Amino acid sequence: MKREALLDAAESVLFEHGTQALTLAAVADRAGVSKGGLLYHFPTKEALVKAMVARVIEEFDGLIASYDDGTPGSYTRAYVEATFEILGGEARAHRRWSAITAAAADPEQAEPLNEAMRRWHGRDPADDPDPGAAQIVRLAAEGLWEVVSHAPELYDGEQLAALKRRLLALLP
Repeated sequence: MKREALLDAAESVLFEHGTQALTLAAVADRAGVSKGGLLYHFPTKEALVKAMVARVIEEFDGLIASYDDGTPGSYTRAYVEATFEILGGEARAHRRWSAITAAAADPEQAEPLNEAMRRWHGRDPADDPDPGAAQIVRLAAEGLWEVVSHAPELYDGEQLAALKRRLLALLP
């Protein structure tokens, strides 16, 4: 079984049953592998959570990079595009919620997410033609992601597309 499928199984367990249910046995069962098969990739629960957190960060960084053309203000536009791409895929929208939930109990596990947030939101104001608007737009996208993670039924595809257009229109 591939590592990604094991991470998917861990996210499903977390999202459906909460942090108390995240055990190596539950993840192995969900993935349809032996516990030994899981332990080959993730020798501890901590290693599994660390990999979940790393995947969220790497995926979002990669999406931002794919949209960022390096022009002034392009980072914030890329941030919005990346956020809405993730929100368009139910499993990916839940991924961050699951990783944050799993890491929340251990400050050491949460630190990579904290560092990513500092990087994503602590941009040099000189990078944006209107730093205030850029900050508001990134925070609005962040808040929307949080809401959709907890209540995905609130916004359909058309509503999300309208929100994305409106956020992008706020940028110079």
